This record gives sequence, structure tokens and C-alpha cells, in this order.
Amino acid sequence: MFKAALVFAAFCALVIADDHYTTKHDNIDVNEFLSNKRLVKNAIKCLLDRGNCTPEINDLKKVIDDALKTDCSKCSEKQKANAKVVLRHLFENEPEAFKELEAKYDKDGIYRNKYREEAKKEGVNL
Repeated sequence: MFKAALVFAAFCALVIADDHYTTKHDNIDVNEFLSNKRLVKNAIKCLLDRGNCTPEINDLKKVIDDALKTDCSKCSEKQKANAKVVLRHLFENEPEAFKELEAKYDKDGIYRNKYREEAKKEGVNL
């Protein structure tokens, strides 16, 4: 799930263009976004198919599965860094949402197990 959050954080990244996801959203201030509970709640609802989507989050939905399967190999470094910020936020501040997102995008626990050590290095004990 670490990569799922990584990808979620990279909500700034999200239409596939050649070998990389677009960087057109990379300048979004992730901390500002996360400080707005309404935006976070709406993004989570969108990702869980329970609400309307902004174009940025809708773009993210289109690539989450691919990003998880490819180790986010098409993500920019900025997207990967932003994802770590989002992961920590979701894990520490939105645990129920984290569980729901994990149930949808990692129902077999593949990514949780695969990225457990990487998350631990970031101070997140999955």
C-alpha cells in the first residue's frame, strides 16, 4: 500500500504520456492540499467511487493500477516525494480512509507486503 499512497500523493501526476505520467500537476502544494480536509475527503470519495472527481484526481484514478504494478516507474521524482508525504498523512491522520483505499487498490495485500520495509524506512509501520 506504500506505493498506492505514493501514487495517490502523486495525484499531481496522472495521465500516461509515453513512458511517464504527465508532470502538469507536479507544482501542486501537497501540504496545502492535505491541510484542506474538504479537498482530502473529496479526493478519497472519488478514489473510492463514492463522489465526484476533480480532473486531477480522475487522472490519478486512471493510472493507479499501472503505477502499482510498475513500481511507479513512470512517476517523476517529485511525484514520488509527494506520495511519501501523502502516505504519512493518510496513515497517521486518515486511518479509516487508508484502510478503505488499501481494500480497493490492494485487496490481496501484495503491495503492503512488497513495500513494508520501504515504508518502515520512512517511519511508517504498516
